[in-house]
Amino acid sequence: MKIVRFKAGDDIAYGVADAEGALVYRGSPFVAWEPTETVVPWDAVHLLAPVLPTKVIAVGRNYVDHADEQSVPVPEEPMIFLKPATSVVGPEANVVYPSISNEVHHEAELAVIISKVARYVNAEDASSYIMGYTAANDVTARDLQRKDGQWARAKGFDTFCPLGPAIETELDPLERLAVICRVNGEVRQAGFTSDMVFGVAEIIEYVSVVMTLLPGDVILTGTPSGVGAVESGDVMEVEIDGIGTLLNRVVKR
Repeated sequence: MKIVRFKAGDDIAYGVADAEGALVYRGSPFVAWEPTETVVPWDAVHLLAPVLPTKVIAVGRNYVDHADEQSVPVPEEPMIFLKPATSVVGPEANVVYPSISNEVHHEAELAVIISKVARYVNAEDASSYIMGYTAANDVTARDLQRKDGQWARAKGFDTFCPLGPAIETELDPLERLAVICRVNGEVRQAGFTSDMVFGVAEIIEYVSVVMTLLPGDVILTGTPSGVGAVESGDVMEVEIDGIGTLLNRVVKR
């Protein structure tokens, strides 16, 4: 099932994607919802970020090849940081290049969507706290990351966390799912979820010891090698097997 959040006219709703369009549901997939008989055709649908999280937790250096290209060691346990909820945008939304940065990078990632309140979760139980998965772009002002010595500013700008296009509920990240990033049609990143240093269940266990995860919260699971600079006017695409393609354009402020 592919869950979408979308705008049609003046209305914003959740629904499920099918061949004809978005089947509208009443309520929220995180509490209680039920299908209607209304299908909004795709040409009348504007997809939004599939969730509005209270927080986005991201994992750094979770692919060996990415750590290598950054000339940094692979951590012995998940290296986590936060992106603010205000960084989240949806498919086809513009990513705004900050005026105070001269080096903005794309980072294609698999994102986990939390389904219910999670605290002190054992790895073997983690799947029961997962609603599904979507594609993400952990956009980063790399020059500010180097300058600051920590990542809050570099990762936290408005529009720096595109998510979408849908939440796929039937996906297994332990399979060899391709994670691809294209810029203006050129492949920049091509990795596989099976190459993650720390798996999704391990990450949920680790994070839930630190903080309570709430329904709709998002965990970014790291990026494979090939990260690189983008410029105003560039079109970024993050494609993940089984989920689809997340497209965003870079614009100057």
